[in-house]
Amino acid sequence: MNLLDKALAPLFPGMVAERLRARNVIMAFEAAKPSRTHKAKKQTGSADRSLNHTLKSMREQCRKLDEDHDIVTGLFDRLEERVVGGSGIAVEPIPLHLDGTVHREFAAAINALWGEWSLKPEASGELSRPQMERLVCRSWLRDGEALAQELMGKVPNYQHLHGVPYALELLEADYLPIEYTDDAKGIVQGIERNGWRRVLAYHLYKAHPAGLRGSLAQSTKRVPAEQVIHVAYRKRIGQSRGQPLLHAVLIRLADIKDYEESERVAARISAALAMYIKKGTPDDYVPAGPGEARTERTFPIAPGIVVDTLLPGEDVGMIESNRPNPFLESFRNGQLKAVAAGTRGTYSSVARSYDGTYSAQRQELVEGQLGYDLLQHEFIDYWCRRVYRNWLRMAILSGQLKVPPDVDPRTVYGAFYQGPVMPWINPVHEADAWETLIKIGGSDEAEMARSRGRNPSELKASRKSEIADNRANDLVFSSDAYHEYYGRNQPNEQTKKAGKAARTGATRGGGDDG
Repeated sequence: MNLLDKALAPLFPGMVAERLRARNVIMAFEAAKPSRTHKAKKQTGSADRSLNHTLKSMREQCRKLDEDHDIVTGLFDRLEERVVGGSGIAVEPIPLHLDGTVHREFAAAINALWGEWSLKPEASGELSRPQMERLVCRSWLRDGEALAQELMGKVPNYQHLHGVPYALELLEADYLPIEYTDDAKGIVQGIERNGWRRVLAYHLYKAHPAGLRGSLAQSTKRVPAEQVIHVAYRKRIGQSRGQPLLHAVLIRLADIKDYEESERVAARISAALAMYIKKGTPDDYVPAGPGEARTERTFPIAPGIVVDTLLPGEDVGMIESNRPNPFLESFRNGQLKAVAAGTRGTYSSVARSYDGTYSAQRQELVEGQLGYDLLQHEFIDYWCRRVYRNWLRMAILSGQLKVPPDVDPRTVYGAFYQGPVMPWINPVHEADAWETLIKIGGSDEAEMARSRGRNPSELKASRKSEIADNRANDLVFSSDAYHEYYGRNQPNEQTKKAGKAARTGATRGGGDDG
């Protein structure tokens, strides 16, 4: 209160209270004030502090839902398909000549060696590169983060599976202890940083803390940051650890699961036909005599049956069934739309419902693809680019690849990373649009090939081989424009020379007239 309010308070307390209330309304946003209908919950902790006591619980809940909840399993399956895909993130090397053109021979050599390494890229040799990338992607989105230790060069007690001495040891996020914080050493939640927050090292458990190796899991080792890939799903500036993708919809998903289970139990109970016999007045009830056993009566159920064994005053009643709940589907669909909104997904993909119009489905696909593309680029930045560059560096250092002298050294590590693309809903319209863009110079053949998930270099090599084989066997198809033109006009050498002379003369004449 100011001096005037303090002076008036003993004499006019109601007026002073009203003045204070009005001043508070003027000086504050309504959303910042707790009220009866607005609880105004606040998050006052830092990014690391807010996760310090909640990350482990959220991660364990997400894993359990992924194990038991079909909706969550399907959600992560779809994210795997749209972010990484069945063939993994494709890498198209683009080293350049000194004149700026693509060095195709060196790119082909890189591609061949990369494909061989992709068969067994991780330390155990159990997973291919696409399998590894899908597993890392799922762990990253479900657990909030994933780890890998890079095994480069000679590693004690490890033998590389390829000529390129580079492999990856996959680690779950549990290997990085969130409880380990030492301000004196600059360690926060297991990550050691300098004064500028640059990561210096990771302090990892030597075994899984929930595994079977006992005390070994309680001791940590310091691994330099240059040897560890840390993929984290971050939502705040300065956040050291990642948080699960489902963090905002965990309660909703758990409620959907519990509600569906309750409805299923109710439907099963209702499906069991139940009957009762109404006895009428208490005088109609005749108890069993001394020593007499009361027998249970049954009534056979059949179409058109007539029950004539009822005692005086008795009546047969049936327990009514109001299940399945007719509003279950609409309620469930509304909840799934909210789940899709909070997980960068689409309702159709989460609910597996594709009953909308063509325009609505296309709009949803286009908007959903933006979310998939964002996750895809984050995964490429966190994982794929670093893996490819470090693998290529080790391939060159080990002598498995030799850089030609006419390659621009600044472009040796250049590459194009291609994940799953948005599928074509109407292939005819899509193909016509790409044809028009290429004709007017708004796009090129390489971009069109990538939109179909194809490697442009591999596509051209395949087309070249196919056309050469067709011509060798006198096979003519409309896709071969050379045969289509010359097969129709069949110009001889004289006609070709005359045409060339005519074109040359026309060019000169035009120049003279100008």
